[in-house]
Amino acid sequence: MNATSRLSFPHSRPRFLRRALALGLTCALLGGTLPASAQVQGALGGMRTFPDAALRGTLTITAMSDATLNGRAIRMAPGMRLFSPQNTLVMAHSVLGQSFKVNYLIEPSTGMLLTAWILSQGEADQPRKGSDTVDRNYRSEYDAVTK
Repeated sequence: MNATSRLSFPHSRPRFLRRALALGLTCALLGGTLPASAQVQGALGGMRTFPDAALRGTLTITAMSDATLNGRAIRMAPGMRLFSPQNTLVMAHSVLGQSFKVNYLIEPSTGMLLTAWILSQGEADQPRKGSDTVDRNYRSEYDAVTK
């Protein structure tokens, strides 16, 4: 027996490739039949949980790095993520000019929009602090009269 025959692969190449292909197809077929409970259910009945710091507002993306949030201009962070009601990522360029009711997070040190979740109707019906909050840290006599 020479040195090359001892170091050769024990299976013939065509047989090995057929087995690898069969294994790959089996994995692909099994992966495609996940139960519905393993798939993301945003607006389909399940409710997403949002961070406690998330606020509520109306978001309109005006350019690739600019948006309006509750009628005010805001810059989007370089890694800003926008999630659909099904919790999938939405590319900002695909929703330019559209307005959405969202829960959102602002990056504290820069004041840029960091993350926003487009809400389903059920999620939007849940009360959350946000667009109805006052943007100042003092009260006036007018505030006492209107409440």
